[in-house]
Amino acid sequence: MKEKEVEKQERVIILIDGSNFYYSTAKKGKKIDFNKLIKELTGDRKLVRAYYYVAPLDIEANEKKYWSHQRFLDKLRQIPNFEVVLCALKKIKSCEKYVYVVKGDDVKMSNTLIMGAVDNSYDTAIVVSGDEDFIDSINIVKKRYMKRIENAYFSKSSSSNLRDACDFAINLNKIINKLEVKKSPELSEDHAGH
Repeated sequence: MKEKEVEKQERVIILIDGSNFYYSTAKKGKKIDFNKLIKELTGDRKLVRAYYYVAPLDIEANEKKYWSHQRFLDKLRQIPNFEVVLCALKKIKSCEKYVYVVKGDDVKMSNTLIMGAVDNSYDTAIVVSGDEDFIDSINIVKKRYMKRIENAYFSKSSSSNLRDACDFAINLNKIINKLEVKKSPELSEDHAGH
């Protein structure tokens, strides 16, 4: 009797550019349920890990907002197979006021993408960003490691060059209503502002 060959389930990682994601959803006045986002992007595939790259806020600028953001990050950490990756927040004085820039998020996302391919820990990576800085890393993992790359993006903050570099792209504007928080706001993006 022949043994049935079990088809290997496609393994997926999700890389979320937190700053890009927050500003895209905040402009629309939407609060996103990250459990729904992960389920929608993963589909019937196996989620290996989801990563959310973000910088902690400046406690000196607004202590209340800082602690609210920390509670939001703690709720994200409770999602199974979800990792919050902290990056640096740089404070720059410009025209007598301060602006904040997240530093290191692109490099950390690219490192996860490449090292995951090297270690063969995923089959498909979903890059949730509109930033074309990831194109070189995407090309490396596609050509050298034969990985599939998908892009989940918002129209107004997305590079067409990034979408073209990927095997598949999904416009999150078209499914955002399915991802919105309905009753339980603790896993929404409302506390993730910069």
